Amino acid sequence: MLLRAEGTRVLAIAQQSHAWISGQLARAWGNDSFPSPEPWEEVCLAAEQHDVGMSTWDLEPTLNPETGLPHSFLEMPLEVHLRLWSAAPDRLLSQSRYAALLVSMHGSRLYRRRNLDELPVEQAEAVRSYLARQDQFQQWVIDSLMEDPLSKSWVNPPLLERNSQLVWIWDFLSLAVCLDWAPRIARAAPGAEGPRDIAITPGPGPRTAALDQWPFPTPTLAVRCDARRLERRCESEDQLRSELAHASWQRVEFEFRPA
Repeated sequence: MLLRAEGTRVLAIAQQSHAWISGQLARAWGNDSFPSPEPWEEVCLAAEQHDVGMSTWDLEPTLNPETGLPHSFLEMPLEVHLRLWSAAPDRLLSQSRYAALLVSMHGSRLYRRRNLDELPVEQAEAVRSYLARQDQFQQWVIDSLMEDPLSKSWVNPPLLERNSQLVWIWDFLSLAVCLDWAPRIARAAPGAEGPRDIAITPGPGPRTAALDQWPFPTPTLAVRCDARRLERRCESEDQLRSELAHASWQRVEFEFRPA
C-alpha cells in the first residue's frame, strides 16, 4: 500500500495500482537515447505485475496503530513482506516464465539491499533462506527458457540484467511520482550508450515530475491509477476495513515532463 497525503485526506494506492503505472512507463519507454525493452511483451508484463504478491493483502491491509492508516509497504512487518514476495513469482509463473523470472530477480534485489547485520538473527536467517530459494527458482526458470530457441537469447546475462534494471527504474519512477519523492535520482537507467542517471525534480504543478534525461518518444507522458480516498484515521482493524469498504474511489493522474 502506498499512502499519498493530499491536504487532510490520504489516497491509498494499492501496490498493484502503482505497478500498473510501472507498466505504463514500460510500454511508453523508448527513443534514440533509451532503447525499448526486449522481449517487449514479457518485460512490460513483469513491470506491470511486479507487485502481484501484494494484490490480495492490499484488499484487507492491516492497521498501523501509530498512524491510524493501513501499513504502507515501508511499514509492513518483515515476515509478512517476505511471505508476499515469496508468493509473487509463482503467481506470475502461470502467465509468463520470463516475467516471473524478472519479478523474482526484483524481489531478490530488494532484499540484497538490506543490511542483515542490523536484523535480529531469526529475521536475517529468514532473508537468507528467501534469497536462496529465489536463486534456485531463477536458475530453474533460466534452464527452462534455455531449452526454447525463441527465449534462449533472452536469458543472456547482459540482456537479463538490463531488463531487471529496467523493471527497477520503472518501479522507482512510479514510486517517485506517486509519493512526491522528488528530488531523487533514478540511477543507471539502461541507455543506448550505457547507464545514465535520471534526475527527478518537482514538476510545474501538482502530480507532475520532471526528468532531466527523457526516455520517452512523446513530449510529455501522462499515467494514471486508481486509489481509495481515506477521510479519517482509524482506531481498530474493524474500523479500517469499514473505512476501506466505504471509501470513495478516485482516478489519480500524474504527468512526467522533460526538465
